[in-house]
Amino acid sequence: MADVSIRPGLAIPEAELSWRFSRSSGPGGQGVNTTDSRVELSWDLAGSDLLSPGLKARAVERLASRLITGVLTITASEHRSQLRNREAAEARLASVVAAAVAPPPRARRATKPTRGSVERRIAEKKRRGQVKRGRRGDVD
Repeated sequence: MADVSIRPGLAIPEAELSWRFSRSSGPGGQGVNTTDSRVELSWDLAGSDLLSPGLKARAVERLASRLITGVLTITASEHRSQLRNREAAEARLASVVAAAVAPPPRARRATKPTRGSVERRIAEKKRRGQVKRGRRGDVD
């Protein structure tokens, strides 16, 4: 396996990744009892020098619920083969870290509804009220 590419110009070196393999439940027939196809991919985010201090702080804040002593662990066991689970874990790690270091979205600027949209909403409310009034029987 090679470095895990997060985005252009940013990749987690293979030396910083740690792999664990174990037996997986799920698809695999009798082979599931003998094959270590479940993959756990761990990366020490807090101890890594890959990210700048600003990006690292943003990633630690956003991934706080997933970190255990600063280590991010991704598990993959959906495929029958260890190789495909390794690829799935790498892809998942890349997407999680990319989302964590992405810049925050621009703040929404509050706007007023247009006069036309307000009029359409009120007209629709009146029409629905008339439909419901028409369903009532005369209870006089």
